[in-house]
Parts: sequence; C-alpha cells; structure tokens
Amino acid sequence: MTPSQPILILGGTGFVGRAVCEILVRRLGSAGPRLRVPTRHPSHARAVQALPLVDVMTADVHDDAALAGLLAGCGAVVNLVAILHGSAAEFDRVHVALPRRLVQACVATGVRRVVHVSALGVSAQAPSKYLASKAAGETVLQQAPLALTLLRPSVIFGAEDHFLNLFATLQAVAPVMPLAGGTATFQPVWVDDVATAIVTCLQRPETVGKTFECAGPGIYTLSRLVYLAGLWSGHERVQLPLPAFIGRLQALALELLPGTPLMSRDNIESMKVPNVASGRLPGLSALDITPAALEAVAPQYLGAQDGRARFDRLRALARRG
Repeated sequence: MTPSQPILILGGTGFVGRAVCEILVRRLGSAGPRLRVPTRHPSHARAVQALPLVDVMTADVHDDAALAGLLAGCGAVVNLVAILHGSAAEFDRVHVALPRRLVQACVATGVRRVVHVSALGVSAQAPSKYLASKAAGETVLQQAPLALTLLRPSVIFGAEDHFLNLFATLQAVAPVMPLAGGTATFQPVWVDDVATAIVTCLQRPETVGKTFECAGPGIYTLSRLVYLAGLWSGHERVQLPLPAFIGRLQALALELLPGTPLMSRDNIESMKVPNVASGRLPGLSALDITPAALEAVAPQYLGAQDGRARFDRLRALARRG
C-alpha cells in the first residue's frame, strides 16, 4: 500500500464506515489516498459523499466482476459489511460468501492488505447464526494469501447507533420496557475508537497477522444499558423481565413485521455468549488508543434528540431494510 493508491471501504456508507472515512480524511489530509465507497443506493451515501477524497461508486459488492473492478489499483481494502438479522442463507451470503469473493478478487487484482471487522464471541460452535457465520468468514480470510488484520469489537455505540438509540426509542413510546436476556453482558465501544483502530491498522504494517479485541472500559448487563438509555434520553421506564421462551416469542413477532426487525431470535441466541473481551488477544491499548467511557459520550447524543424524532428515524431505517 502506497499513499497514492486508493483504499476500498466496503460498508463505507454504514454507521462504522462513515466514521472510518471521516477519520481517514482527517488523519491523512489532502495528501492521503482517495477512498472508494461502493453502494447500491447512492442516496444512502450523502454523509460520506460530502467528504474530500471520497469517491462514491454505484456497485453491488456481491457481484464478482464489480468487486474486482472496485479493487483494481487499490492498495488496501477494509471490509465492514455485515448484517444482524436474516436467514442462515443470508448470513452465509454476507459473512462467508462475500469474504470468499473478496479473496478471489484480491488475488486477481494483486491487492493483499485487508482489514476485516468481525465481532467478539465468534466461534464455529456459537449458538447464533450471526456469530457462527462471522467465525466462518474469518477462517476464509485467514486461509488466504493476504496481509490480514482482524478486529473484533463489542457492541458499538455512537450518535447513529442502532443499540442504545433503539432502547431509548422504545422507552419513549412504551409505558414499560419488556426485556429478554437482561443478564447478558456487553463491553460497549465508541464508534470513533473502532474507526481509529481500523485506520491505525492500515497505517501500521506490524498489525498484519494479528487480531485485536475492541472493547470499552466498562462491562454492563443488558438491563443496565437499557436503564442508562432511558435515563439519559429522559424516558426511563420500569423493566419487565421476560422468561426466555417469552423473549423468543416476542422476537419472532418482531421478525414478522415489515422491514428490518428491531430484534430477532438469532439476537437472543447471540446474547448467550458474553460480548466482552477475552483478554487473551491485544486490545485497543496495543494500538495506543484509550477507549472512551460510555458515560462520557452516550448522554450527549441520547439527550440531544426528542423521542418522536428518534422514533421517526428508527421507523425509516426499518423501512429501508
């Protein structure tokens, strides 16, 4: 990778991808490489399209010829493409088949440097399709002749997140908060810290061949995070703990609604695995990043938007899905 070679950002129009583009542009400045950001829906790319050095390209990354064309001449690629909900076939298409296509396109175009964002808790034996398919995608990339760095973040929070904002929204419109899996544990990490880790890995050749766990400084139960989301957004509600089988029925009902579901049965399965750093792999400190505390960031954006506006945005995102 040389300063003159473009960097391909797969998933660059998403929540984390936008932060990656912003930090790359800010850190590298006008002398930095151009960023190629593909999308099937140019209207979704407005936030990054306004950034200098960003070239938004209409393309389907699941098409082999299109992916090879996007990679041609690039010095590196960042893969952020992922889904949280879907069938086994959909998880395989995004988390396994796309990395396989990426390997083939990298070999064909001579691009070796890859930074891939996975997730904490991935394992072939994981109870959820999300975590198991993420593990399979890692294996595909690890077995290829690539200069690969893997990042495994916990749940990511930030102004545009679909996690704390979801629970703030639900508490704004409901008198009580039914909650399944309240004892599940998370180590939330700020989106800017994850994006900075990605950019740092691109800049440091010594990160090749390594896997980094991206987690914040605090560990919380889901129940605590829901409480904090309600408190900071001004809509704290009494929680109604749900037995596991009722939680699965609730998730099934949400899956049947149009658009992207707010919760799925596979999410419930994922929460059986602690979403916290193992401590056996290097973390953000190995990249000279001191992770921001949830309490230092989340109250600012959760308290800045009224419940109605947040609900309207959530509904628009569901329709888009």
